[in-house]
Amino acid sequence: MRDVSDDNAQPDATAPLDLPPLIQPEPSAVAEAAPAPSGARPARRAVVAEDEALIRMDVVETLREAGFDVVGEAGDGETAVRLALELKPDVVVMDVKMPELDGISAAERIGKAHVAPVVLLTAFSQKELVERARDAGAMAYVVKPFSPSDLLPAVEIAISRYSQISALESEVADLAERFETRKRVDRAKGLLMTKMGLSEPESFRWIQKTSMDRRLTMREVADAVIEQVGGA
Repeated sequence: MRDVSDDNAQPDATAPLDLPPLIQPEPSAVAEAAPAPSGARPARRAVVAEDEALIRMDVVETLREAGFDVVGEAGDGETAVRLALELKPDVVVMDVKMPELDGISAAERIGKAHVAPVVLLTAFSQKELVERARDAGAMAYVVKPFSPSDLLPAVEIAISRYSQISALESEVADLAERFETRKRVDRAKGLLMTKMGLSEPESFRWIQKTSMDRRLTMREVADAVIEQVGGA
C-alpha cells in the first residue's frame, strides 16, 4: 500500500475499496463524475416567487445572468406552488411573506410533492424562522437585502443538497435507515473534504460513483470511507 500521508491525493474509484481510497487518480474519479461545462449542458430552470415586483425582477435578472432559465414568476404562494407543480423546475426561489399562502407553507407543499429544492428569501434571520423553514423542507435561505454573491451560492447549495437527498431516498426506503444513511454519508463527505481537499459536491459524486461502480450501497461506501480515511 502506498504512503497515504499526502493530503492532496484524491480518491480513485478504480482502487480496491478495502484500501484507503487516497491513491492518486489515473484519471481522477472526481473528474470523471464531474458535470459537463456549463456551456455544454441545458440551462437549469427556475421559478421565482416574490410579491414585491422590483425584488422579483432583481432575482430573475440575477438568475438569468448566471445562466438559469426563469420559466415562471409568481406574486403569491398559491401561484408559486401551482407553477412548481406544473413546470417542475430545478429550483424555486421564493419570498417568505406573500399573499394567499406564505412562503414556508408553499415550500412545505412543494417539498411534499418532491418537485424541486426551495430557497427562501426573508427580511429576518430569527432562529425560529430558520427552524420553520428547515422543517418545511427549504434547502437554503437568504436574508434581505442580498447581492448576487449571497443568492447564487445559496441556490447552488440548495440544488446540490436536493440532488443528494433525492439520491439517498431512492436508495433507502425505510425512514430511520434513510436518516442513519444520511448521517454517515455526511460524515464521509466531511472526511473527503478535509483529507482530500474535495468540495462538498465532489465528495458526494465520488461516493455515488463508487457505489455504482462497486455495486454497493452509498452507506457501505460511506462506512468504508469513515473506517479507512478517518483512521488514515
